[in-house]
Amino acid sequence: MRDHPHGDNAPHPYVWTGRATNRVQWLLACVGAACMALGIELAVDSAWTSGIAPLAMAVVGCIAAGLLVLFLTLAFVHVALKVDEESLEVRCGHMGLPRRRILLSNVADAEVDPHVTPRQWGGWGYRWRPEKGTAVVVRRGEGIVLSLWDGHTFTITVDDAEAAVAIIRDRLHSRAPGTAH
Repeated sequence: MRDHPHGDNAPHPYVWTGRATNRVQWLLACVGAACMALGIELAVDSAWTSGIAPLAMAVVGCIAAGLLVLFLTLAFVHVALKVDEESLEVRCGHMGLPRRRILLSNVADAEVDPHVTPRQWGGWGYRWRPEKGTAVVVRRGEGIVLSLWDGHTFTITVDDAEAAVAIIRDRLHSRAPGTAH
């Protein structure tokens, strides 16, 4: 059980932020960097005796594969979630891409899923499955499941999902018809 700094009846902050990190993906980023280094090593230290075309293909292939693996793993090393009065915003990786902003007016409900796994979604990253919806999964563990008014769901792995869901639900109830804004 986590210790929370505020009691259950304490007012929620105007902006709530949370994040989830996957340190294992740094190993994959190292593999991408190693592929790039191999491509550069081939280009610099090769005698070029086997012909220019095969060596050029090997160099370009290693560098391209390395860049692709490096970018895709760094893009999903962590996810950051920000909830304010109007919306929630999900940003992935160090560049904040891909990014998704969901207006709270489009959210019907939010709940905690204590066991989100990459296996459920087909791996890490920004995922879509017709029977499950859309998700941003960077690690296994707790996450938020948003039920949207259009019938879709959006799942985000984030630390302290219970606090995020409490804040989202509080903001949803304050927007309910007949309540003061």
